[in-house]
Amino acid sequence: MTQTQVDPAARTARRRSPHPGLPLGSPWPASARPGAGGELLVGGVGLAEAADRFGTPLYVLDEEEVRRRARAYRTALPQAQVLYAAKAFLCSAMADWVSEEGLGLDACSAGELRLAAATGFPPQRILLHGNAKSPEELRLARRMRVGRIVIDGLAEIPRLAALAIADTPQQVLVRVLPDIAAGHHSAVRTGVAGQRFGFRIDGGDAAEAVDRVLAQPSLRLTGLHCHLGSQITEVEPYLAALDRLVGLLARIRDRHGAELPELDLGGGHGVRYRPGDRELDLADFAARTTRHLAARCAEHGLSVPRLIVEPGRAIAAPAAVALYRVLSVKHGTDGRTFAAVDGGMSDNPRPALYGSPYAVRLVGRTSEAPPAVIDVVGRHCEAGDVLVRAADLPADLRPGDLLAVPAAGAYQLSMASGYNLVGRPAVAAVSDGRARLLIRRETVGDFQAREVGR
Repeated sequence: MTQTQVDPAARTARRRSPHPGLPLGSPWPASARPGAGGELLVGGVGLAEAADRFGTPLYVLDEEEVRRRARAYRTALPQAQVLYAAKAFLCSAMADWVSEEGLGLDACSAGELRLAAATGFPPQRILLHGNAKSPEELRLARRMRVGRIVIDGLAEIPRLAALAIADTPQQVLVRVLPDIAAGHHSAVRTGVAGQRFGFRIDGGDAAEAVDRVLAQPSLRLTGLHCHLGSQITEVEPYLAALDRLVGLLARIRDRHGAELPELDLGGGHGVRYRPGDRELDLADFAARTTRHLAARCAEHGLSVPRLIVEPGRAIAAPAAVALYRVLSVKHGTDGRTFAAVDGGMSDNPRPALYGSPYAVRLVGRTSEAPPAVIDVVGRHCEAGDVLVRAADLPADLRPGDLLAVPAAGAYQLSMASGYNLVGRPAVAAVSDGRARLLIRRETVGDFQAREVGR
């Protein structure tokens, strides 16, 4: 498709949508509805109204979408333990919502642990993992009495064993590397050989880690853990991982006479970022993984372990919309048009890091202008600061217009930076027609408050 062409599939999807102006196979929250005068409502709240009230850039988080998606996992996998992956996005309200819906929490830092503790999140439903956990993080996890800790390196075994006591052993999982490539970008394929995560099954690294854990009376090995990657839309990689993991469970049983009761398949479940994108079918994933796990265990004469899954993006991403004001519109000599907005790679680094594609929509006014191909770019002096390439937007787009980007709830604010001292955006929750501020906008005063001398 050339720079001046508009994707015909996107236009067709809009025409066939059950809600005028919203595409079929939509990346928008389920509550999204067109309103009068070009408005778009999420959770019953107009996005233009929210932008006027709280300023831009702004992240609007649909509480019911979070809860609905959390409940969907509980329904699809009633016998499994579902842990929300905090790294996708975490704040006190998010911790409350997933806890109230019966999910656990997958944390990977002291900051995430402390925030969870401050909200009163049940510690027995918290799992701590990470490939470089500090001694302080392990001590904090033990003080909090978190339910499980994932072992990701041999040095963690004696370090954690020294913090625990045989009377109350710490439950642990061993993270293994199943050597399966899955995920939308090489930078997020964490289950393939050559990565620093976990222990390789081939070559005996995983078996050695299991041996060392079982030799520690203050540690209780409950299962195996793996994480294949991110934005996975097919079930097959998870089935292949189960083949490797169940085989290792059988060898552990044969070597040590112990059947481990848990198997953690991690997360990485893909979502739609644009109309018509593929996403992981949760019902299909649940049915096929549970059936495959039971069949493989039967082949090896094993009891079926309890499945653990760690969705983060699949719960958070579709629940939020990012709002930006257009600051300028420039027409290049090569026919390209650029709309610069008041945010960019400082609040959403994914396009710059992974080339991630997004949809974008004008909200707050109607336009009869024909569509034009416009690059929505950020405010930072970086050629890679492009939020949406070749967007289909009205040709009369102008400064002051409001643009909305869906599927903005995961790995945007959680990876935001202080580049140019712009400050991270505010977050507002919407529900039942009401909006409330969850996180205020970061200010220059916040940056100055961290300075201790000159």
